[in-house]
Parts: sequence; C-alpha cells; structure tokens
Amino acid sequence: MFPLKDDNPTTRTPFVTIALIIANIAIFFLVQPQSGSGASQTESIEFSYEYAAVPCELVNSRPLNGSEVDAALNGNQDGCSGNDAPVCPNDLATAFCDNDVFPNKNVYLSVVFSMFLHGSIMHLGGNMLFLWVFGNNIEDHLGPIKFIIFYLFAGAVATAAHVAVQLDSVVPVIGASGAVAGVMGAYIVWFPKARVLTLAFIILTRIPAYAVLGFWFASQFFIGPDEGIAWMAHVGGFLAGVLMALVVRKNPQARKTAWADKYVPVERTSPEAASQMPWDNRNGGISGPDGSPWGHLENNQPQSQSQSRSRFR
Repeated sequence: MFPLKDDNPTTRTPFVTIALIIANIAIFFLVQPQSGSGASQTESIEFSYEYAAVPCELVNSRPLNGSEVDAALNGNQDGCSGNDAPVCPNDLATAFCDNDVFPNKNVYLSVVFSMFLHGSIMHLGGNMLFLWVFGNNIEDHLGPIKFIIFYLFAGAVATAAHVAVQLDSVVPVIGASGAVAGVMGAYIVWFPKARVLTLAFIILTRIPAYAVLGFWFASQFFIGPDEGIAWMAHVGGFLAGVLMALVVRKNPQARKTAWADKYVPVERTSPEAASQMPWDNRNGGISGPDGSPWGHLENNQPQSQSQSRSRFR
C-alpha cells in the first residue's frame, strides 16, 4: 500500500520536513556518484564505504581495514576481523588489501550521513513519500527543533537495531528509512484514525492510518534475507517512534515538554483530570469537555475547518 495524502490538517508550514526532503534529493543527485551518470561502480562503492555507517566499524569503533573491505567486495558480508591489522588471504589481491582504507572516517558521524544516502531512485522516492505524508503532522506538534532531534534520534536507534543483529557485517547501511519509520511510529500513536488516501494495489481509497502503518510494519517481517533490505532498522526506528509517542500521549507533563505550546491543554483542568479525558484520534491531543480537540484551539476558541487546514494538504 502506498499512502498519498492524509486528511489531517496542520497549523504551520513544515519547513524541516521540506528541508529534509530537499536535502535527501539534492544529495542523491548532486553528491552521490551515480553509475548511470558517468560515475563508475567502483566510485559508488568507495563513496558508500567512505561516508556510510558499517556495523563492523561501529562495533569496533574504527574504520574498516583493507582485508575487511576486500572480503566484502568478494562476497563475504560478515567479514569483520575485529582487529586493526589487515590480514589478506593469498588468493585475494585487490587494491584495498595493502592500503589503509579511509583512516580518517568518523564512524559515529557516518550514522547521520547514512540517513541522507540512498541506493536508488525508488529507494529515495519511497522514503520521501512517507516522510511527506506523515512527517508534517509530527513536526507540527513537536515544533521544528524537537522534530529534527526526534528524527535523528529515531534514525540512530534504527541503525543500532540493525547493528545488533549484524555485528560482523561489513556492508554499508544507507537510507532515511529508519528515521522515517520513527515518524510513522509516532503518527500511528497520535493519529491512528486519521484518514489516509492510499493506493491499495490498484484501488484508491481512504483508510485509517493504523491500517496503513500497521500493514507496513507487519510487512517488514516478511522481507527475505537476500533482498538487501535492513528491515530490522525499519522495525527499530518504528518502535522508537511508538515508544516516544506513547510516553507523550500518556503523560501530561511529557506532552507539555514535547509538544508546541498551542497543542498543550489549556489550564482549565488539572493534569490528572486531563489524562482521563478521551484522546482525539485524528488531531492528536485530548478532547475537551466541549468536545473540541485542544490541539485545534487558539486563544481558547476552536478553529474553523478552513482556518485549520494546512496549505500543504
């Protein structure tokens, strides 16, 4: 299923979401070597090893040595030697084996770099589509600064989840999928009943967000081991978003800390009483005694539908 648009108004322009999409697209087309645009496959591989996160590097806190890169290029994806000294088999003679490979690489900063690198146009397009549909509402509630912190945190947790099950892997992991999955995890908790215009096979239909995102999450467990997809990163990022969103949803104090001021309940009842009021499943936030969601109140007056609808929907 491919989500195309959600019926979930926002109250601000999602500048960070737009900036992330522009940055990912620009890096893919202007920075990453593309084998179809004059760059060789070797240049593309070298770029990935120089900038992308690699489980072996993160586990050992150092860049890959020559023998490890050599092993990866010869099909041994779990060729992490666990030491700094290249040990090159006699029957392998590549340019990497006798030389230091990117000795100045910051293996921890590569976790962030990886979130902006993609393997194909389809990979990039899918991630940016999901980020556009679901990211603006999360940014709207958190505000731009806390949203970018949350986005990068979810991406880091996603990478850690992948590394946890691939400790010896010498294959670079790239893509914004883990960070975007964190956004999706928060969305399913805060807006489970928001209607999402979705292409389901060949049918366009509006279905609740929990169905779209639940289907996506379940599908990750059916990805084959040879498909080259870091599915555990998707799962880790999604669960990180779910857990963060649940804390905010259940705890009025956490909600006051995390959300923008306009989405925090007005002071007309105690936090204890507020926590018992029904959650507004479309807009995020608690429905007040008059039935209007606090998330769409300004100056203690409910907005009209036309006033609250974002220009980006």
